Parts: sequence; C-alpha cells; structure tokens
Amino acid sequence: MRRLMPVFVLLWGLVGPTYAAGERDPYQYFFNETFGDFTEELQLAKDQGKQGILLFFEMDECPFCHWMKDHVLNRADVQEYYRENFLSFPVDIEGEIEITSFSGEPMTQKDFAFKKHRVRATPVFAFFDLEGERIHRFTGRTRDSEEFMLLGRYVAEGHYHETSFTRFKRQQR
Repeated sequence: MRRLMPVFVLLWGLVGPTYAAGERDPYQYFFNETFGDFTEELQLAKDQGKQGILLFFEMDECPFCHWMKDHVLNRADVQEYYRENFLSFPVDIEGEIEITSFSGEPMTQKDFAFKKHRVRATPVFAFFDLEGERIHRFTGRTRDSEEFMLLGRYVAEGHYHETSFTRFKRQQR
C-alpha cells in the first residue's frame, strides 16, 4: 500500500480538483473569457442586455479569494444568476498583462487595480454600469453564497440607488 500511495497522489494531482454535485469550475462557468479590452466588454454587455460588468480583483496568495472560488463562485446557481445579469472577469492585482481600461487607456492589470481603482486588499468585487462607471464595490469575502446572491440582486435590481448593501440585507431578512 505504501508503494501505491505516491502513484495515487500523482494521479490525483493530474486529474485536478473535483466538484460535488451543483459545483463547477469558476474559471469555466462563472467568469467570461476576455482579451482584456474592457471597452469591448462594455459593448458586449450592452449587446447582450446585461446589467453591467463585475470585476473580481484577486491575487494568488489571497486565502479569501480562494475561499470565494471554492465555496461560492463554484456553485451552479450562483454562476447562472451572475452569467444572466453580468459579464464577470478576474483581474490579478499583481498582473503584468496589459489590458485596456473602460476609458480606453492601456495599462497593466496591476496599475488598473492599484492606480485606477485603489484596490489595496483582496478580494474586491467591483460592479460597473454599462458606461464603465463603478456603481458598487464590495471588499472581502461574503459570509456565504446567499449573501453573494443578495449582492448580485442589490446591483442588478438597482437597489444601490436607494440604500446601502447593509440596509438592503437587513430588509431581506
């Protein structure tokens, strides 16, 4: 048995993560594909009738980012709701990949996060309207998938115009 254990571990590593029923890879099912031109993504969101764009500012070493991907963003119900209402993209706050901002300005992901959106901690969920204006920002992980779904409803249904997210959550209880 001891000889088989390294083979099992190696094979497990090659297979990758497995998901329970109702759970799916967030990079395949939650996030949309992008070439990093957010002016094009705005037009696509308009063309598809979305409510806006969600940017997930993250970094590799962030335990709360991993928690969100492993416990919330991997859920099929969350993925379906957000895909219906938003185009969603991850942004690596340490990334050197060049992107084009909503205003058409080329810059690295790192500068886009730090200089343009003042991201200092991760994760940050930043929602943008169809003109590229940030309409809501949520820093940190949510308590659970229910709170994340409320966050989506808060933005998609326009409640951010009337009240804070904290008040909105209280009203929903």
